[in-house]
Amino acid sequence: MKRKVATFRSNANLARQLWGEPSRIALHTLRDLTVRYSLSVAAGDLQFLEGRWYVTHSGLLRLASRKGCRGITTILQERLSDVAAGRWVFKATVYKSPSSKGFVGYGDADPSNVSLMVHGAEMRIAETRAVNRALRKAYGIGLCSVEELGSLSGNSGAARDHEPSAKHSSNGSNNGQPRLRDQLCLLIRQHNLDPTLVKAYAADFCGTPSLKEANRDLVQSFVSHLAACAKEDRNMLICRLNSYAHPAEAKP
Repeated sequence: MKRKVATFRSNANLARQLWGEPSRIALHTLRDLTVRYSLSVAAGDLQFLEGRWYVTHSGLLRLASRKGCRGITTILQERLSDVAAGRWVFKATVYKSPSSKGFVGYGDADPSNVSLMVHGAEMRIAETRAVNRALRKAYGIGLCSVEELGSLSGNSGAARDHEPSAKHSSNGSNNGQPRLRDQLCLLIRQHNLDPTLVKAYAADFCGTPSLKEANRDLVQSFVSHLAACAKEDRNMLICRLNSYAHPAEAKP
């Protein structure tokens, strides 16, 4: 229990660095998520958006691994999908034990409910959403996952990300601050990080196939997260980044 209390304090401190002072209700929810599920802000298991907590795809997968999940299957629902329209529907089933009958979740995606930045990846997003819902059912998590959010992955959010603004100056800054890409490059140089591994970590953190497909809110959250982790414990960050390195192929 002492370890979980310490983990909660670490989660709360990092949350304050990333998103400001959470409300009492938000802190109470964070404590519950820490104690019951051992979810970690530093690991990217949780996101705090518009005053609410959301679990991430990577966080759900780590939870399933800790709980000894026996398997996850996904099946394309062909009758409900429309390839021409870019609409995909998946059914996912999570098996918690060898004797489990399975927990089912459905996920859908089409151009109307995903960001403009990920148009063309609707099939993968639909599958991710299905897996997330099945995992949340299996392990009793009432939080919505980031990948399921229409408000962040929908066109309305994407439109905000792409709308022109007089706040963007000619030197590539936004309100006098460097662009997110420049902020990320600066962090990589300052802390001598591997750019390829950082991009892989970022994609996992944002729950998207690649970093360029993540919307601005998620990228901003990742940049803040990376900065906090590098400052708090660079060695631990390096270890986490190394986990995204692909092992060298065996030579014949």
